[in-house]
Amino acid sequence: MERGAIVSEPTVTEQHKHANPGPLGLLGFGMTTVLLNLHNAGILELSVVIVAMGFALGGTAQIIAGVFEFKFGNTFGGTAFTAYGLFWWSLIFIWTNPTEAIPAADEKSMGFYLLLWAIFTLFMFIGTLKHNRATQVVFGTLTLLFICLSIGDFSGAEAVKTVAGWIGIVCGASAIYNAMGQVVNGEYGKKVFPL
Repeated sequence: MERGAIVSEPTVTEQHKHANPGPLGLLGFGMTTVLLNLHNAGILELSVVIVAMGFALGGTAQIIAGVFEFKFGNTFGGTAFTAYGLFWWSLIFIWTNPTEAIPAADEKSMGFYLLLWAIFTLFMFIGTLKHNRATQVVFGTLTLLFICLSIGDFSGAEAVKTVAGWIGIVCGASAIYNAMGQVVNGEYGKKVFPL
């Protein structure tokens, strides 16, 4: 260091402010969930649009948010975003089945796949009872969505899958609201959107 240079040493009380990764994860989850469930509700055909959104925003963005949540000491957020991000990657793998040696998924295997996600989500919902109401709505509707999708695959009932689609649209929209509420409230430093 040059003689006479002025260097500001950080004090013990100064803390580095971290950005909140939650809105990115919620936005990735919410937008992808709405898009996929427009398909489940019979409004859109399954296309590369849904697959690409699932890989980029549903998968990658949530995994990034989850890693930062873990880094910042948030076990709930880290577990949720990382797990659901990997859900999207696994779902894309199931849809595209790039392996020739392994048979494609059938309704029974998809029913069990979705049932396991329903059980995981139910436990995550229990964790949200210590969180804000908006987060409870996201995980409550997501639990119902996975249950209905699982029942739809086990039973083959298209009507159940359609109902699941509408639940999923509500779920995804509630996640988008939660994400944007956190961003806008953070920008204004006050409650603009109640959560």
